[in-house]
Amino acid sequence: MAHHARNSHFLGTKLRSLRKNHGLTLEELSARCIQLDPRRAPSVSYLSMIEGGKRVPSAELLGLLSTLFQRDPAWFLDGHAAPAEVMPAIERAGGAPTVPFEPAFLFSKDLLQAAIPELLAQTGTTGRQFAHLLIRSHQEMSRNDFPDLERAAEQVGERRFPLGVDDLVQLCKRHGLKLRWFDRDPMMARHRDTELRSVVRSFFEGPDTIHLNSALQSSPARLKFDLASHLAHKVLHGGDGLKSVHATGGDLGGSPHSAGITAGLSPQDVLHAWRDFECSFFAGALLCPKVPFRRFLTRESHRIEAGEKIELTPAVMMRRMTKVSPYPYWHYFDAYPPGYLRAVYRGNGIPLPWGNLAQVTDPCPHWAVFRMLHEAGGADRGSQISVLRDGDHYLLYCCHSVRTLDMAGNPHVLSVGVDLVPALRSHTPHADAVVDSIAQACLHQHGEARIPAAAADAIRGAAKVLNIAWIPDALERPARIICPRSTHCPRMEHCDGARRSQAREITDVRQEIMARRRPVRPARKPG
Repeated sequence: MAHHARNSHFLGTKLRSLRKNHGLTLEELSARCIQLDPRRAPSVSYLSMIEGGKRVPSAELLGLLSTLFQRDPAWFLDGHAAPAEVMPAIERAGGAPTVPFEPAFLFSKDLLQAAIPELLAQTGTTGRQFAHLLIRSHQEMSRNDFPDLERAAEQVGERRFPLGVDDLVQLCKRHGLKLRWFDRDPMMARHRDTELRSVVRSFFEGPDTIHLNSALQSSPARLKFDLASHLAHKVLHGGDGLKSVHATGGDLGGSPHSAGITAGLSPQDVLHAWRDFECSFFAGALLCPKVPFRRFLTRESHRIEAGEKIELTPAVMMRRMTKVSPYPYWHYFDAYPPGYLRAVYRGNGIPLPWGNLAQVTDPCPHWAVFRMLHEAGGADRGSQISVLRDGDHYLLYCCHSVRTLDMAGNPHVLSVGVDLVPALRSHTPHADAVVDSIAQACLHQHGEARIPAAAADAIRGAAKVLNIAWIPDALERPARIICPRSTHCPRMEHCDGARRSQAREITDVRQEIMARRRPVRPARKPG
């Protein structure tokens, strides 16, 4: 005790830097310590005094903090300099590089207003689809940070957690809403180029009536979300009825009071899409208030199945998890067969070259979301660590996927995941070597391999700091190489069932021609 007390002049500063760079409040750090060791865990006030240099932790407490942050106790002492930034700087989110608007005269407001409708008409993209694309890009760029919607939901729900069906019904009545029930069975409906079973779950009739499918009574988790979403429309928009129908499966939702879905873009498309997003975000914030839900995730180590205890759907758990977690590098997918992504969020910038506007025609079969979608008789949930090549380096992700049925009976897969590289870089200076060792092991084992022991230890250490239980679960299975599309597979042996593309790029042909050209020797002058 005396030795480390004499060498702890910067201990408080290091602890504060470490805590803040991992996005933890003092309350959350205390809760994490209680989770590890209730007897030795410090109070919030004592942690504050340690960070302020007014107290020196005992050797036992220092050991607890070292375990939590996966660092050697000596790191906190004076002989080890603390890095200015433990967690790497947050880069731009989203899955595609930005487009430079150059030359500027071709990207004027007038030209874009003329070109965008033409683009939508020629590609068959509806105004609603394009509006949702804009909103998704806004979500990814801002990493789902919408404080006004958070505050509005917290004022209505008073941060109570969890809320039951009866609680939601009482909140609706408090805001002057009436509930009406109807019976409607699933039916076949068009969804782009295929047909899906679809069912109308609920809809809002202005100014104060929520119509609910009686089938929701057997699914409290879905009923809670629909009630919360329609309550959001009343709170945020006055209940004017300009809100889409809640439908599951095929395209039955559409814009309210619209005669059909057509290509082109109108202000109403953007308005309705934005309102749908606001209501959905509000519903998640009402059902899962940021502070109490983050504490819940801490206790449950981010397990998706924990939502069953409090009647939350896996989709709500996953979507809200990407928002409230102190770790910002998340992605989320909702995939339907044969290859539609109905929802996409890429806050970690995962290079997914398709989105929710079209079917994936050649998905890599080793993405967990697509493998589980087409795997007959496989497990209904599982975790996977994946290596993805991006340019001249490798990326490393871990995801947890759940195969389930929607309310209409259609199978689909929900998947939530994190980029492991920032966490590894905060844990070890050899993060790139860890990722490369996993990639090389997979490349030499036909595309999938057990993770090398040293790399597995580093991932376990990072997972303990993140407190995400399904990351170490994934270490029990082989890691897999994934690629953006199966026709551009980086594996030494190509994936079964997929053929290499025979297409040639113009630049490749040009380079080949240039390489074959022989230099022309100048003619020798006579004499």
